[in-house]
Amino acid sequence: MDPLVNELLPFLLRRENVARYEDGVVVIGDRRAYPFERAFVRCPDVESVARAIETMVTQGGGPSIAAWYAMALAAREAEAMPREARLAHLRAAEARLVATRPTNTALARRLEGAMGVLQQAHESGAPLVETVLAWVEARRDQQYADYAATARYGASMMEDGDGILTMCFAETAFLLSLGFAAHEGKRLHVFTPETRPYLQGARLTAPSVHELGIPVQIIGDAMPAHVLSQGKVQKYFTAADLITLDGHVVNKVGTFQNAIAAAYHRVPFFAFCWGLDPNRPDRASIVIEERDPAEMRSCRGTPTTIAEIDAYYPAFDITPPHLVAGIITRAGIFSPYDLRAHIHQV
Repeated sequence: MDPLVNELLPFLLRRENVARYEDGVVVIGDRRAYPFERAFVRCPDVESVARAIETMVTQGGGPSIAAWYAMALAAREAEAMPREARLAHLRAAEARLVATRPTNTALARRLEGAMGVLQQAHESGAPLVETVLAWVEARRDQQYADYAATARYGASMMEDGDGILTMCFAETAFLLSLGFAAHEGKRLHVFTPETRPYLQGARLTAPSVHELGIPVQIIGDAMPAHVLSQGKVQKYFTAADLITLDGHVVNKVGTFQNAIAAAYHRVPFFAFCWGLDPNRPDRASIVIEERDPAEMRSCRGTPTTIAEIDAYYPAFDITPPHLVAGIITRAGIFSPYDLRAHIHQV
């Protein structure tokens, strides 16, 4: 890894703090506890990893890493089974993990890769656990190289004096972009909505930006339009849980309304891309995860209304391509209307 990358990564995004495999257990950084506590959850089996993903122990890019290591747990169990039962056990583990994130199809694609490696090991007689763990570590090496490449392009869009708006926790490429830009001497100021009901913006983004030494202010989820109207923001950057081939950007709910406000104030919106899903060609192919409505009647365990009142919690929203200035990838910055031509590059 580039030494500068390792130096710039805030605590939450350092490789060992996202998730790791340790003595037959998956150890996951507990983002629910951050920033008040630097805690970890130890998961001894696939089901406990799946529940950790579903209950927001980890989010953003974290579930894919935790799920990869969960396949090593499944592989360990499979090695104790009769040979004819092993693949069925591994496929059941894969299906359980895929079900934890119906919107973010990157998880399913990454698990498909792990399953392919395990199937080859099964057929050749190679040790399952050692084979998949070696594959995961190699993939993570490449992943951080890709993050750095993507972040360099992101940093190139940040100018000295820019106010930056984000949404939720835009993860490694965004934080590295900020770090690279600051390292180049660019002065930045970040605004992050708090992101109810889990407060990822307040708890994850703001402390991580602060750790980089960059000024950051937390704002309410209803405040971005007002802050944009004051001329305090010059760029809007987010992650993307999914980007369709025709340029629709799926991210944490609230991203779309901020994109509308940014477009109205002529502020460009850039989304960081983790890779395109060839099975998601358009808006109609997107499945939006709807979480338990009870989560909208409380915030961090504290009720905000009475239990008898109904609620609705779509976890993601969809920003159409005409509101997106560019998709930032490891291969460059592309128009959302031109992604099909670059699918094999990004």
